[in-house]
Amino acid sequence: MTTGKHGPWVINQVETRYENPWVKIRHHDVTRPDGKPGVYGVVGFANLAIGVLPLFADGTVPMVGQFRFPLGRETWELPEGGGPKDQPPLASAQRELKEETGCTAANWVEYGQADLSNSVTDERAHLFLAWDLTQGEAAPEPDEVFTYKRVTFGELLQDIHAGRVDDALTQLLVLTAVTKALAGRLPKVPSDIILDQCQLR
Repeated sequence: MTTGKHGPWVINQVETRYENPWVKIRHHDVTRPDGKPGVYGVVGFANLAIGVLPLFADGTVPMVGQFRFPLGRETWELPEGGGPKDQPPLASAQRELKEETGCTAANWVEYGQADLSNSVTDERAHLFLAWDLTQGEAAPEPDEVFTYKRVTFGELLQDIHAGRVDDALTQLLVLTAVTKALAGRLPKVPSDIILDQCQLR
């Protein structure tokens, strides 16, 4: 962001207060829409957010459990991670799926994008559906420790509704897939799996 008019805001000065290889925190001195002086902090992300919904033919999906440093606890998630902005998001999705679960997929489709926590960050997510899976060995990064399980898509949907899976990107991947399958906006094979699992056909 540069100084000057910014929608109903005016940016008077921008200063980077913190930066590492993954995030940059920018402090903005602003004139607010009501004309009064103010400040606005924005967390900029170096990478795109990548999420994958992998579907096995039997209706199961691989879930990854990992300790999330900011939360201080383990969470169960679909495969997800970051992808460099100068690389195709699909390549990043394929890498994340292999690293975290050991799976490769013969078929892929990107079925959505979303802005995550858009009041304080510029992070954008790309949502991918992968099917015709082959199971192999996971290859996590040195600082990643995963546990792994397979659950049915229907069980995962129930866990989301019950509040047992609260990762936002996982919820977005699952709920968007259900709505698009119902609307006929996904390829037939994964759509049939999703609808059968949700008992919606």
